[in-house]
Amino acid sequence: MQARKTGATQAQASAMAGISERSGQRIDAGVHSVERGRPRDWRTRSDPLDGVWESELEPMLRREPRLQPTTLYEYLQEQYPGQYPQVLRTLQRRVSEWKRHHGESPEVMFELRHEPGLMGFSDFTELKGVTITINGEPYPHLIYHYRLAYSGWQYAQIIEGGESFVALSEGLQNAFEACGGVPRQQSFAPLARTHR
Repeated sequence: MQARKTGATQAQASAMAGISERSGQRIDAGVHSVERGRPRDWRTRSDPLDGVWESELEPMLRREPRLQPTTLYEYLQEQYPGQYPQVLRTLQRRVSEWKRHHGESPEVMFELRHEPGLMGFSDFTELKGVTITINGEPYPHLIYHYRLAYSGWQYAQIIEGGESFVALSEGLQNAFEACGGVPRQQSFAPLARTHR
């Protein structure tokens, strides 16, 4: 609050410092605490699980990480009747923290959210178990398949011969023309050898 020393008003000095006028008044009055907003790392009361957490409850969790706080609470009530009457919430916090640090890693799932006009997919598919012949001769072909991720709109065409750049560009160009536009991104899959 150097601006206050140069004669600026409380409102001006607070605005220059990027703080509220009320915070500026507290700083001027000397009642502003730099501890505010800092995570507390000290206890305000004694640990209600002192003596049983390290010796009994934590070893139980190490042996069986799926134990729930209510199970541990019931264990305490059976082993030590009347000694731990109101520790369920403390157990819930302690077990949650223990599982965060020592428990199994949670399963991670990433939601796939497709947006309109963003992504299109191309691939070539070979049909298994289906033989197409012309005049009794096998017809060597693949199916070019194009799909839009958001709408699921699809396009397919027969590609004579095998997978090639010419086949891909022809199929892709025809698919773009059929759907009336081009997505921002295009993904190309390797040859799928499954029956479609």
